Amino acid sequence: MSTNQISGIDVSKWQGSVNWQSVRQAGVAFAFARATYGISVADSCFDNNWPAMKAAGIIRGAYHFFLATEDPTQQAEFFIRTVGSLEPGDLPPVIDVEGGSGTSSSLVANVQTWLSVVEQGLGRRPIIYTGPSYWNANLTSAFGDYSLWVAEYGVSSPKAVNGWSNWTFWQYSSTGSVSGVNGAVDLDYFNGTSEALAEFVSASNITTEPVSAGSK
Repeated sequence: MSTNQISGIDVSKWQGSVNWQSVRQAGVAFAFARATYGISVADSCFDNNWPAMKAAGIIRGAYHFFLATEDPTQQAEFFIRTVGSLEPGDLPPVIDVEGGSGTSSSLVANVQTWLSVVEQGLGRRPIIYTGPSYWNANLTSAFGDYSLWVAEYGVSSPKAVNGWSNWTFWQYSSTGSVSGVNGAVDLDYFNGTSEALAEFVSASNITTEPVSAGSK
């Protein structure tokens, strides 16, 4: 690993109970936890992961698994209600758009709707997570103003994604092993130094005055 690539992980209910103190001691600097899926499924481990990540001193982020077949505004509002709010030092919110998301004729517009509603609701400009093949086949280059979290395994560097000249985060493995996590876990890099990561987080705070989407 380059000293300019900071290590992180991402988790969901599939990792079960995580010992975040052990994860931090293993050298993990940041982590993303799944909060929601579609319009109504909250990740069963999010309420435990979210405060525990912060308590362990890990820079934390929350992501939403986007479903192309479900209403994007309802998905965004559900995510906002589930996360509640983002605190100074948290990573921006993430939309996960990948093969399992499906496709639709209005996919581009629906992704943009989710991004806009969440940015207004949480006061942060979201990150887009995707794989090069899915994105390049189904979406456009119109989203390059958002930070990119790209997923591609078994390569020395990820393929280009339409709209971006570089990536901010890279999920480079789905079969990692990290102390504190039972079984396999996704491994990620941040594309920069620890100082750059701190600057990235700081710069993401606050883009707009958050607008409540209802209490959790």
